Amino acid sequence: MGNIKIESFKVIGIKVRTSNLNGEAARDIGALWNKFMNDDILNSIPNKLTNDIYAVYTAYEGDHLKPYTALLGCKVKDLKDVPEGMVGMSFNEGVYKKFIAKGDLTKNAVYDVWTSIWKQNLNRSYKADFEVYGEKAINPTNGEASIYVGIM
Repeated sequence: MGNIKIESFKVIGIKVRTSNLNGEAARDIGALWNKFMNDDILNSIPNKLTNDIYAVYTAYEGDHLKPYTALLGCKVKDLKDVPEGMVGMSFNEGVYKKFIAKGDLTKNAVYDVWTSIWKQNLNRSYKADFEVYGEKAINPTNGEASIYVGIM
C-alpha cells in the first residue's frame, strides 16, 4: 500500500519491553494481550477517542532485532488522567507505509505480515510502528488489522 501521513497522537495503555529474538516478543506481547483482555484494560482507559485498540512499537534500540517497547492501549484525547498501572505516550506526526493483515488475528495473520515487512527494503524510521484493531477485528479469528510502519 501507499505512504500515509499520520498526525501526532496519544495512547494510554499497558507496556512491556521486549525483542524479536528467540521468540521473546511472541511470549511477551501474547502475555500483554492476555493482561489487556483479562483485566478489561479497554474499559479502564479514560478519554478514549474510539474503542480501536492500538499496538504501538516504539523506543527501538536499533533495528527490528534490537529491544523495543510494545504498548497496547487506545488513542486518547489527552494524557492528563493516566490510571495507576498504565502509561501514556505521545507520538509525533510522521509518514507511514500501510499494510493489511487478514485472517486469524489470534494466530499468525499479523505475524506473517510483519515477517514480510522485515524482509522488505524499507527506509524505516524506527521511531514508532503500530497496528490498529478496529471494527474489522471484532471477530479476531476472521478479521483484519491495519499495520503502519514508520518510514523516513
